[in-house]
Amino acid sequence: QVQLVESGGGLVQAGGSLRLSCAASGSIFSIIAMGWYRQAPGQQRELVAVTTSGGSTNYADSVKGRFTVSRDNAKNTVYLQMNSLKPEDTAVYLCYVAYYRNVIQRKEDWGQGTQVTVSS
Repeated sequence: QVQLVESGGGLVQAGGSLRLSCAASGSIFSIIAMGWYRQAPGQQRELVAVTTSGGSTNYADSVKGRFTVSRDNAKNTVYLQMNSLKPEDTAVYLCYVAYYRNVIQRKEDWGQGTQVTVSS
């Protein structure tokens, strides 16, 4: 079982910045990818940004140029720097990890989520 500890959410005015962090621990043989999804009330969960162990990144079009995902491989921690925040970024942000539990068993997990609220 993997534990994901998220931090950094909160309330910010439009145009402001926040930094989210998520540390993974537990039964991890190797990590494939880490990143963030978000879910607003009444909306489906959507990808925000993901980074792979190979160093590639993938961003939602709506956050490109404003958000940056990064990772500390030694600490199994992923960060999301969010700049120029907009009210439409308001959502629960969930940490995501894809990993191998052993040499053959691939799994995915999400964190509990951290609330980000952007006021206009």
